[in-house]
Amino acid sequence: MSLAEAPRAYATEVPLEKIVGELRALRAAAQARRYRSAPPDLPSRAETVAAVEGLVAALFPRHFGPSGLSGRGVDSFVALKLAESFASLRRQIELELRLAGEREGRDRTLSRHAEQIAAEFAQRLPHVRALLDEDIRAAYAGDPSAKSIDEIIFCFPGFAAVTRHRLAHQLYRLGAPMLARIVAEKAHSETGIDIHPGAEIAGGFFIDHGTGVVIGETSIIGRNVRLYQAVTLGAKRFETDSEGHLLKDYPRHPILEDDVVIYAGATVLGRVTIGKGASIGGNVWLTHSVPEGAVVTQAKAIEDIFVDGAGI
Repeated sequence: MSLAEAPRAYATEVPLEKIVGELRALRAAAQARRYRSAPPDLPSRAETVAAVEGLVAALFPRHFGPSGLSGRGVDSFVALKLAESFASLRRQIELELRLAGEREGRDRTLSRHAEQIAAEFAQRLPHVRALLDEDIRAAYAGDPSAKSIDEIIFCFPGFAAVTRHRLAHQLYRLGAPMLARIVAEKAHSETGIDIHPGAEIAGGFFIDHGTGVVIGETSIIGRNVRLYQAVTLGAKRFETDSEGHLLKDYPRHPILEDDVVIYAGATVLGRVTIGKGASIGGNVWLTHSVPEGAVVTQAKAIEDIFVDGAGI
C-alpha cells in the first residue's frame, strides 16, 4: 500500500509521510551496520513454521492430516506434505546461508549447499519419528492421567514441544540455526516450554505439564529422563573474553544421564552432571554434580530450621 492509499482518517491526524521517512532512515542506518552491501532477502518466519507443521503432519498423518485418511491415501498425503515442506525449507535454508555471510556471486554454490542440507534433513526424518515413538511410550508409562497414545499425540504440550525440538535440532546440527530457532520459539510460544534447538536429547524423554521448563543450548539429556513443570537447565555464569565480550559455543549447561527425574521448580545450573538414576526434588537449587542414584531434596535444610519442633 502506498502513502497515498493510507486511510484518510490517519493521514489527516498523523504526519505519516514524516514518520515513514524517519523509520526509513533508521532502517538504513541499522542495515549499514549489519551488511556490507545491499540488504539480503530474509528467511520467512511464516513459511518456516508452515513447512515444519507440514512435516509434523507427515510424521503423524492420521492425527494431523485430513480426517478419514486410510490405506494408500496416507502415503499420498505424506508424500505431498514432504514435497511441499522440503521445497519451502530448501528456499529458507538458502536465504539463511546468504544472510550468514556467503559471498555474492556464489548463488549456484549456495543453492547446492541448501539442497544438500534439505536432503540430509529429509534422510533423518525416520530417525526423528523413531525417537518420538520412544517419547510417546515414556509419556504413557510415566503419567497415570494419560488414557491413550492418541491423547498424548493430540493433547500433551510436552510432546508437542519435543516434536518440534527434534525437528529443530536436526536443522541446527545441519547448519540452519536461525530456522531452528524460529521453530523452537514458535513451540515455546504455544506450549510455554523453552528448549534451545542445540540441546541434545536422547529417546524416551517426557516433560510432564511443562509450563516454564527451560533447557539451555548445550544441555545433554540421556535416555528415559523425566522433567516436571518449571524446571530450568541453565548456565551458572557467562564467560567473557579479554575485552569483556560474551563467549559463545562452549559447554555451560547441565548433563543429565539416563533415568534422571527432576521435579517441579528445580533449577540446575552450570556444566554439572546429574548421575544415572538420580532424583532431584522440587524447588531444589543445584550448582554441583551429583552421583549415580543420588536423591537431592530440601529436607535437610528444613531439618536445620526446625529443632525439636520449634521454629527458629
